[in-house]
Amino acid sequence: MTSKELMEMLNQAIAREIQVSIQYMWQHVRIYGFDHLAIAEELKKTAIAEMKHAESIAERGDYLGGVPTTTPAIITVVNKPQEMITLDMHAEEEAIELYKKIIERADEEKDYVTRELFENILSDEEDHHNVFRTLLEK
Repeated sequence: MTSKELMEMLNQAIAREIQVSIQYMWQHVRIYGFDHLAIAEELKKTAIAEMKHAESIAERGDYLGGVPTTTPAIITVVNKPQEMITLDMHAEEEAIELYKKIIERADEEKDYVTRELFENILSDEEDHHNVFRTLLEK
């Protein structure tokens, strides 16, 4: 049986994934400039990946008997490309921190499927973080 604490953490993860998927998609639409076409495509691709994460986490939470949230975390809108990517990099850092805690908690509860799900998502989040960090370095 999954603890209430783990279910709350899963809902926090869903809220964050929905938040960034909307935020990144909005940025994809709103980023302008000749040299921003590749960034826009990367934001769109990442937004779609984040929505898939939300779906996977929601399915797991439902299987475990929880009620997955439909409410995103607070969405932040900025207008300058560098501010967008900085904001996104920090969002990925927060997700990485949360997902490591979820992995630890799932391991404590011997919930190996949830642990494996978040290990896979954590790998994606680290990749997203690396993309955003690299963009800021150029």
